[in-house]
Amino acid sequence: QVRLVESGGGPVQAGGSLRLSCATSGRTFGAHTMAWFRQAPEKERDFVAAISWSGDSTVYADAVKGRFTIFRDNAKSTVYLQMNSLKPEDTAVYYCAVRVSTLNLMTTASRYEYWGQGTQVTVSS
Repeated sequence: QVRLVESGGGPVQAGGSLRLSCATSGRTFGAHTMAWFRQAPEKERDFVAAISWSGDSTVYADAVKGRFTIFRDNAKSTVYLQMNSLKPEDTAVYYCAVRVSTLNLMTTASRYEYWGQGTQVTVSS
């Protein structure tokens, strides 16, 4: 059984920082890509960032480029999202996801097979 567990969310003031973590356990995927998505109330789930198996390749949504950094530690089966200069519009539930493929970095949620339960990030002005 696959399990992805996010942590690190919470309340923060605008301009502040948070680091999200997502630990995977259970089934061994082999090489895979990982991503972060977010969903604000009454909105669709939006792509935030993705990272390749090696960590050498990353892609970001325009809204977070220059402020967020995705990185991973494969020895710990964990992916991280460092979020700096947070804005109220970053408020959302953040989800990590796994795509069991190393071909391209996908930005579409339907391309990812496994998901965590989400962690709430609330940025106040």
